[in-house]
Amino acid sequence: MLIVKVHVHVKPEFIDAFKQATIENARNSVKEAGIARFDVLQQTDDPTRFVLVEVYKNADAPAAHKETAHYAAWRDAVAGMMAEPRTSVKYTNVFPGDEGW
Repeated sequence: MLIVKVHVHVKPEFIDAFKQATIENARNSVKEAGIARFDVLQQTDDPTRFVLVEVYKNADAPAAHKETAHYAAWRDAVAGMMAEPRTSVKYTNVFPGDEGW
């Protein structure tokens, strides 16, 4: 399992548009064979900050995800909405292990 947390800071005037585009991407992403989970989180004390939690079943799945039409549409749609470039951090799960998924 590979977990990627993507941190996004959105310009205030684009919060709703970002949420719509990101939810559409997430709806399509969870249909991908290599994705176990795809969460979209909004920070409660700063609604301009989001975290995408992408849980991949294997190491090849992130590259496959980035080749989908829905990812390309999301990437292009939200590029101008960001207050700063998005960042990501990769994790492996310690518990539960693969037996828990």
